[in-house]
Amino acid sequence: MLGTHCKIGLIGVSDLLYHKPPIIGHLKDIQPLFFVLVNGTEKERLWDEIVREWHYLGYKDMIGPRVKYLVYAHDAVIAAISYNRASLRVGVRDSWLGWTEEARRKLLPHVVSNNRFLILPWVRIKNLASHILARSLRQLVHDWFRLYGVWPYAVETFVDRSRYPGTCYIAANWRYLGETRGFGKVGKTFIYHGNRKGVFVYLLSHKLFQLISQYPKKPDPKFERTGIWKMMLSMPDWSPDLFDMVGLNESSVTELWTELCQYLDYYSECFSREAQQMNNETYVKGLLSKLPAKSIEPIALRYRDAKAVRTMQQFLKNAPWNDALMKEKYQSRVLAGIVDSEGMVTVDSSEHVKKGTRSAGVARQYCGRLGKVENCQSGVYIGYSGKGGYGLLDSRLYLPEKWFDEERKMLWESCDIPETTEFQTKTQMALEMIHGLEMNHDLKFKWVGCDSAFGCDAEFRKALPESVYFFANIRSNQRVFLERPNWDIPEQKKSRKTPPKPVPSVPSVPVSSIAEDDSLPWEEIKLMDGAKGPVYAPIKYCRVIETRDGIDGDELWLYIRKFENGQIRYALSNAPADIDAASLHHAAILRWPIEQCFQECKGSLGMSDYETRSYVAWHRHMLLVMVAYQFVLEVRMKYQKKTTSEELTRY
Repeated sequence: MLGTHCKIGLIGVSDLLYHKPPIIGHLKDIQPLFFVLVNGTEKERLWDEIVREWHYLGYKDMIGPRVKYLVYAHDAVIAAISYNRASLRVGVRDSWLGWTEEARRKLLPHVVSNNRFLILPWVRIKNLASHILARSLRQLVHDWFRLYGVWPYAVETFVDRSRYPGTCYIAANWRYLGETRGFGKVGKTFIYHGNRKGVFVYLLSHKLFQLISQYPKKPDPKFERTGIWKMMLSMPDWSPDLFDMVGLNESSVTELWTELCQYLDYYSECFSREAQQMNNETYVKGLLSKLPAKSIEPIALRYRDAKAVRTMQQFLKNAPWNDALMKEKYQSRVLAGIVDSEGMVTVDSSEHVKKGTRSAGVARQYCGRLGKVENCQSGVYIGYSGKGGYGLLDSRLYLPEKWFDEERKMLWESCDIPETTEFQTKTQMALEMIHGLEMNHDLKFKWVGCDSAFGCDAEFRKALPESVYFFANIRSNQRVFLERPNWDIPEQKKSRKTPPKPVPSVPSVPVSSIAEDDSLPWEEIKLMDGAKGPVYAPIKYCRVIETRDGIDGDELWLYIRKFENGQIRYALSNAPADIDAASLHHAAILRWPIEQCFQECKGSLGMSDYETRSYVAWHRHMLLVMVAYQFVLEVRMKYQKKTTSEELTRY
């Protein structure tokens, strides 16, 4: 809680420097926080003195563009943070961005540096640092553009890891790229000082990679596909389930390899060596093939030889190729064709049954595919769907809480789990990914859709961005009120020792009873125009009051849909009461494509076929599955423009 004498917002600088009231407790205790831009104001002197006194680097006047924020909790200053122009050259950053010298000169103004961040030493609030980082970035985007006329697309920072591990940056979803080389600029030359620092970056907008792509690198002749490499890609052994729906004839399928080569060229800058690129293309080709098991060994033996098995294992596990850049380029490519203002970010978890106990995150846990507890790994996935199509955007491996016990922590090193990893629930992981997407001002979405594992969690729904509506699946036994109840305390019986609990004036009911209630009839609703004609489904929808911890909560829409097989699904939405019914029907359609992604990625692209214990390799495998699937979707869109609509009709 805040100290009793913490109203320090208006006192002098010298008073603040020696007046240190304790501020302890939880993040919710000090909300709301206020970020005050102090550039050119009387409070700038206060910012300078705070940083000069308590930041380990001290403070000297900044040169060039800059913003400085004081962070207030009520009237108390609790932190100071600032941003200025980016460093001219940073090896690991420049490698991650993959830009040419010309692109760096033109686009460097779009990169901003977080050069100071200080929480006052008497402030002890868990998760405060990562919260301030996330909040400050939201304000930075608009303030930087307003002050300097340039949109910031990425932010960097440098952390002395001998002092700080950078945990707050990792928790705020920044990427750790590696270390600087230990050189500093003195005058016009660079002098080696040996003080290497960790480099963290946060991508604010995929537009940076789109702009970088306008300055292509000159082709490297050593990356020319020849011999076995070219023969491997040209083998016409595609999975028969991937392209039959678009009517490709035998000749067209045979020539798909040239389109695959052009598609894979888009990712070539993610690799510094020819062998890395060849391993990548071999793996993607294997995922697209008709191999019955699409793990490393059968792929390597099919297209290379026995020696390649070990090489490709290292490629997924610890080879130094730029998977972070690949993910950014992949996401930019997916979103470029499907983003629309009425789109939906979709959230789901998916499990992969595995044997043994030594693979990262494996445990006996609920497996949605089997409908029971099983030994498996579970991932949280984020997708996007809109009028132009759909696709997966990101995935993260869930580490159950037992993996943070001492016994399992002994496996972390062999499983390549980063030491700074902290336990997160699946809902926390999903929220972190969603808010990260929201930070990208180029990404437009109106809805967030999720399955019942997330939708039944009222706290998850409450924590979603305020600017979007949710369309959240729930279970059939979820209880709601049909009208807002009054709460009365019944008369207490003399024999009863504990006071009676309030009871509602009307009972709550399971949503399944509303589906069975004939007083609210089913309506045959046209959901969309599919490739084979209009798509109709029996629908019920009405306003209900959610139950939260046994009491009444928000008024929401209940949306019920009956499928052709008789299955009934239920969803809640916080869309306004006066929303056009067509918008609700549109949201219902957008929710289901992520299931199509899982069905095809598991059934035809080997999403669950991996055989690795490594945390890093799991994420790389999932990324390459998504890359392969995007190729499939692009081929389908090219050869049959209505494919997306036809696939949506299944749901």
